[in-house]
Amino acid sequence: MPHYITFANEKGGTGKSTTAVHTAVALAAQGRKVAAIDLDTRQRTLGRYLDNRAATARRTGMELPMPVYATFDPGKDASIDDVIERIGRDADIIVIDTPGRDDPHSRAAMVRADTLVTPINDSFVDLDLIGEVDAETYRVRKPSFYAELVWNSRTQRAKTHGASVDWVVLRNRMQHIEARNMRRVGDALAELSRRVGFRIIPGLGERVIYRELFPKGLTLLDLRAIEDAAISHVAARQELREMIAGLALPEPAGEAAPARPAAMAG
Repeated sequence: MPHYITFANEKGGTGKSTTAVHTAVALAAQGRKVAAIDLDTRQRTLGRYLDNRAATARRTGMELPMPVYATFDPGKDASIDDVIERIGRDADIIVIDTPGRDDPHSRAAMVRADTLVTPINDSFVDLDLIGEVDAETYRVRKPSFYAELVWNSRTQRAKTHGASVDWVVLRNRMQHIEARNMRRVGDALAELSRRVGFRIIPGLGERVIYRELFPKGLTLLDLRAIEDAAISHVAARQELREMIAGLALPEPAGEAAPARPAAMAG
């Protein structure tokens, strides 16, 4: 059975699709058989990013690590099961990027998740998605609707598949906020994680380079293909490596840990 990684967040602008793309490419670079599915039929950020990557590989002749991928089309696919059957039958990792809204397809992807990833910007605005915080004490008053939605999805998965869900909250853009506010957000997240049951790991920083890489579909693992790569690219690549390690994904069954390819080398 493939391991499902679902990226879900009902709030936009958290770096969800960028994180999903980099995760899919990083795992493909490790030699995993990766399928990536974009459920955001409107924006298609993941799908367009990988379209650009495939075009760059054809144009330049470079060998770029690449997952197989598809964008969910309600006109062709009745459900995400149809997409998975079409492109994911041989995959050992399936990455699903959901839209920034609640819909039946997003909920179906959340129920499938072995690893559920919720990227948030490191702010109380984004924290409010998961839990309500007291304005005076900054203590968590209660979980939010989204936390309850995740809880229901995890319960449903346990009943139907007999499997648990590893819920991971990514703290994106941490280095660009004021230190006292960072501590308050961190304390509230830690309290909420104990109550609701998720892990917290550092995500990706706020960097212009992510937006610059999109037109060519390149990632931070493609430094040799990036013109004028700088120290900031190397630092961001290290963030990506730490994030992938933090996901703590299982190794392929019956195999040793995959060797780190040249694309991942320091």
